[in-house]
Amino acid sequence: MKHKFPSTMIFLLATSLVSAQVASHTPTVFKPTQTAKPAAADPGSDRPVARVNGVVLTAGDLLREEYTIFPYGRQHNGIPKDLEPEIRAGALKMIVFEELVYQEALRRKMTVPAATMQSAEAEFRKQFSPDQYQAALQTEFHGSVQELRGKIRRSLLIDEMMKAEIEAKSKVTPAEVRAYYDSTPKRFEHPETFTFQSISVLPPAKATPSQSQEGQKRAQDALRQAKTTKTSEQFGLLAEKISDDDYRVMMGQHKPLPVEQIAPQVLKALRGMKPGDVSDVIQFEQAYTIVRLGAHTPAGETPFEEVKAQLEKELPQSRQNELRSQLDKKLRQNAKVEEL
Repeated sequence: MKHKFPSTMIFLLATSLVSAQVASHTPTVFKPTQTAKPAAADPGSDRPVARVNGVVLTAGDLLREEYTIFPYGRQHNGIPKDLEPEIRAGALKMIVFEELVYQEALRRKMTVPAATMQSAEAEFRKQFSPDQYQAALQTEFHGSVQELRGKIRRSLLIDEMMKAEIEAKSKVTPAEVRAYYDSTPKRFEHPETFTFQSISVLPPAKATPSQSQEGQKRAQDALRQAKTTKTSEQFGLLAEKISDDDYRVMMGQHKPLPVEQIAPQVLKALRGMKPGDVSDVIQFEQAYTIVRLGAHTPAGETPFEEVKAQLEKELPQSRQNELRSQLDKKLRQNAKVEEL
């Protein structure tokens, strides 16, 4: 699961008609909803699902994380059965990881400034009306403001640890982005491709002579109309109206295709065309096709400027995933983790 790093925030998950709760492990803000059921109110929510160095993680913790991974579950009466095992495994791994992170923050004697605590608590409270706040306090924190503050402090410490150990170390400089591009040239190579539209006339597989003759007539009539089109939209509207192939529902449009995926007869025609040209009738046994060339892209390498923005997002995320995996492995080395 992707970990998020809010700059100031406690970690809230949606709850019921009158309440919301602080998740003990997920640094993400959620608004209260009118449909979600409070995890703490569910039977068995206090049932242990794991112990991390003796600290118990409960079914309620696990459920909140499952709904973080799959938030649609709150709107659709739970998580789909076919997804449940995978989501549960991912959620369990995450709550164990964040408990390990929290314990490491305590070991390092990290603290939360009083002003940060006050701001986080105020932000939590303003999510609710006074009655909703009291309901959340009773349902989720046994009526204890100190327990609420403990959950907030825990979440903020996890957040700070993740920022220090992952976010801060995952930054990528412009020079590193360029170096990655230069060192992986094959990734940015692209094959020769053609983008085109088609109109097809498809007589029956075992056409009679008269049906074959009718197919030829239809193909020539289609060609006459296609040659009068001036734009891709006009050609596409004609394809919708008269073409027999499945591409008619997409205005005859084919995605960019590498040359090895294009029929030889069509490829031969495309190579002799300029963008906007309409071919003559191309015959495949008893089938007929007319194509309009949209674009021809020669084989080559995508320029750095075209992929720079993508790499500026992708490389830090890749580094974050690697750092998180390394941190998880390091924290587990001397930890006692029991899945119950």
